[in-house]
Amino acid sequence: MRAPRTPGRVHRAWFVAAVAFVTIVGAAAFASLPGLLIEPLHEEFDWSRGTIGFAVSVNLALYGLTAPFAAALMDRFGMRRVVALALLVISAGAVATAWMTAAWQLVLLWGVLVGLGSGSMAMAFAATVTNRWFTARRGLVTGILTAAGASGQLIFLPLLSWLVEHHGWRPGAVTVSLAAVAVVPFVWQLLRDHPADVGLAPYGGTYAAKPAPARGAAGRAVSALFKAARTGPFWLLAGTFAICGASTNGLVRTHFVPAAHDHGMPVTAAAGLLAVVGVFDVLGTIASGWFTDRFEARRLLALYYALRGVSLLFLPMLLAPTVHPPMVFFIVFYGLDWVATVPPTIALCREQYGEDSAIVFGWVLASHQVGAALVAFLGGLARDAFGSYDLVWYAAGALCAMAALMAMVIRRRTGDSLAA
Repeated sequence: MRAPRTPGRVHRAWFVAAVAFVTIVGAAAFASLPGLLIEPLHEEFDWSRGTIGFAVSVNLALYGLTAPFAAALMDRFGMRRVVALALLVISAGAVATAWMTAAWQLVLLWGVLVGLGSGSMAMAFAATVTNRWFTARRGLVTGILTAAGASGQLIFLPLLSWLVEHHGWRPGAVTVSLAAVAVVPFVWQLLRDHPADVGLAPYGGTYAAKPAPARGAAGRAVSALFKAARTGPFWLLAGTFAICGASTNGLVRTHFVPAAHDHGMPVTAAAGLLAVVGVFDVLGTIASGWFTDRFEARRLLALYYALRGVSLLFLPMLLAPTVHPPMVFFIVFYGLDWVATVPPTIALCREQYGEDSAIVFGWVLASHQVGAALVAFLGGLARDAFGSYDLVWYAAGALCAMAALMAMVIRRRTGDSLAA
């Protein structure tokens, strides 16, 4: 064990956060691609949108269900090993799709492999970095790391949409693979698992020895779930976050581009609008982290879900062949709210569940991705059945109103909570 030392002018925690940010940006390429694949795969292989949506739903579900086990594995083997392996799995799954010829291969490669890899370095990774390296500014750092996914979308979505439209979907899949593998050297060389590894205290905290590796990662993840499931706040957080996933990754990220294309908008224009969502998502998420350090998290959640629901109710009236000012206003408004829910949700998990908060948040994130998976699949079925996405937009708006009410009834932690 290294002796405690004085941090430099810039605390090492900020460098670790920067590496985590770049890692999430690099891996965000895989999340930008599914919405761009629906039409090309439908045209080339004659697969239904429901079939393609099912593969995306498997990816989203495994993304979430892997997260709590990944958080526990990071406690056992370290963040660096788990994240590096996850990036390699993502790269292998993405590049192999270029040679697929059957729908089951899409489910296996993009659904299972990329889903497992992405879940191993999902938002639970951001929560683990924040919990270990920061005592002060946790809300702000959570917001910044959450915004990394939006930054990756901003960087990759215009490029991928251009590649898919001009060169086909296969170069897009290869680009995703290369982006994931390119980040691995940065993770291996620069990421450190714990402040004590370099003889430092967490930013804003006091020095503590690095804990021994936590054995029984799977058992710990399940145990944390059973403990949390006996409390009301867990189910409210899981329910609200399921609706969050349904109304973002499952609906807008997966189906906005094909929905806009249904109304005559070019794919590159629709993808460009999603990239603009990424711009304002960065601003909104960082601001949400700043607000979370200063205001009550449950009230912030209720406000975010209410505003999101209102915006989705107006979207069917805004879709048109060209981009007009009301659509731009929707994109800006929706972008500010895209993942602003994450910092207050992580804060509530930390408040309620203490040392197990990263693992519990992993399970809450699992509900987020299950909600996203259901809507990714059901949205495709609705389009096949009704010829439009209008019903799905209205249903998502109503669900967001329900999430706002659920957030308001989350109780503050009491003395007999799990974190006590």
